[in-house]
Amino acid sequence: MTRDGARAARDVTPPGTARPSRADLAAAADRTIPDVLAPGLAVLFVGINPGLWSAATGWHFARPGNRFWPALHRGGFTPRLLHPSEQDDLPALGLGITNMAARASARADELSTEELLDGAAILTDKVARYRPRWVAVVGVTAYRIGFQRPKATFGPQPESLAGARLWVLPNPSGLNAHFTPVTLGLAFAELRAATELPAL
Repeated sequence: MTRDGARAARDVTPPGTARPSRADLAAAADRTIPDVLAPGLAVLFVGINPGLWSAATGWHFARPGNRFWPALHRGGFTPRLLHPSEQDDLPALGLGITNMAARASARADELSTEELLDGAAILTDKVARYRPRWVAVVGVTAYRIGFQRPKATFGPQPESLAGARLWVLPNPSGLNAHFTPVTLGLAFAELRAATELPAL
């Protein structure tokens, strides 16, 4: 597949859904979206905060070019590449999604330190209530700030969170040039192997 063909395939919007307009995106700032959650999940993925595409659509990691869904598939968590609109299929696979900070913004760096600290406390309560086995924070900078772990690196963390094992993954945003789709997939696969979930 050509580069343009790959981009077109990635940006396909399922029938019955519409791409948000510029006005939709502008109006989405500061909105919140529901978590994808169920008790006793194998892995709860924690984004930094919803982007404007996510707030406009109600789907996590919805912006075209975000590599979360491809990395989830490459890592063996899903049997095929899911579109963000299929997020509610995740709990049946033992997976869920929430965010460190609830309000949507155009960029994660618009969040304050206080928002990330508050978000870490809210996340801790959520984990205690829903009891996932693993919590995977998708973004090391947000993890370092929110949990006051300035030297944290990618991979398993020495501490637990309300009884759950902790893991830090790279940020799958298309703006994160340090990781390619392949290396992101490998990072997700490493987590999946640690959780002992079978590759799908």
